[in-house]
Amino acid sequence: MSFTSEVKDELAHVPPVCSHCERATLAALVRIEGTLFISGQGRYRVEVATDVPSVARLVIGQLHSLYHLKTDLTVRRSVLHQTPNYLINVPAQAQLAEALRDMGVLSEDGLETGIQPSLVDKQCCAAAYLRGAFLGSGFVSNPRGDFHFEITVETEDMAAGLVELMARKQIKARVMQRRSSYMVYLKSGAAIMEFLAYAGAHKAALAMENERVIKSVRNDVNRTINAEVANQAKATGAAFDQIVAIRTVLEKRRIETLPPALQEFVRLRVAHPNASLKELGQMAEPPLSKSAVYHRVRRIEQMAREVESE
Repeated sequence: MSFTSEVKDELAHVPPVCSHCERATLAALVRIEGTLFISGQGRYRVEVATDVPSVARLVIGQLHSLYHLKTDLTVRRSVLHQTPNYLINVPAQAQLAEALRDMGVLSEDGLETGIQPSLVDKQCCAAAYLRGAFLGSGFVSNPRGDFHFEITVETEDMAAGLVELMARKQIKARVMQRRSSYMVYLKSGAAIMEFLAYAGAHKAALAMENERVIKSVRNDVNRTINAEVANQAKATGAAFDQIVAIRTVLEKRRIETLPPALQEFVRLRVAHPNASLKELGQMAEPPLSKSAVYHRVRRIEQMAREVESE
């Protein structure tokens, strides 16, 4: 089961907070995932498709309990993905038109393009509507990869309405037009977790938080390792340059002619080509500070330049 299906399954089992929450969830589901067929004046038929069995049960149960509508269920199997798909058919019947108006699918002027305000007056109903919207056409990527979240709708008004509902909870969503549809999307992991928690998918939000922490720790470790590798490469390059300078000096001068301090540094550097200046200082007799060792490096390099110029 994909992470999106797991989230939808969890959301399908969220209990309503008030007596109007179920209507808000069903209204969003039918608006976003339903297809309306008109066969004459006042004669309507609706189809709702989903690949999550718990969502199919939710739609059928709420259509029965809220509006006493008859439904037919057809289970189809995807040839491509070899997964079942559930098609819920709501045939033409006397009370369907009124139910569609109550769910904000129909208005006095025809099809509703936005969100009916009475459905989302209360905060719990706004959360329920967002829950239904995600159950309809939501997608959230597996948190082990890049964070991505989207809900696809058909009208710009509906997209703007969803953005406004999220903004009530300080969740910043954006809209992008994609061919004939509109995508409401979130990119921030924090925003996605906030949405999941607000809609009622607390288990999924916790799973995302765990992955976010793991990613943060992994990134910190990678940054530390990269810094250490870079420092090591830098130190190795510097040590190589020092050995080249030592070789240049010793090609013209015997080591016994060098000051004792430089003789000690030359012997330590040649014996320990990968050691840092701090480590070389600790090996000296008596031990030297890093700055003292660096001073000797500069003297050797200066002597090498003098030898090359002769």
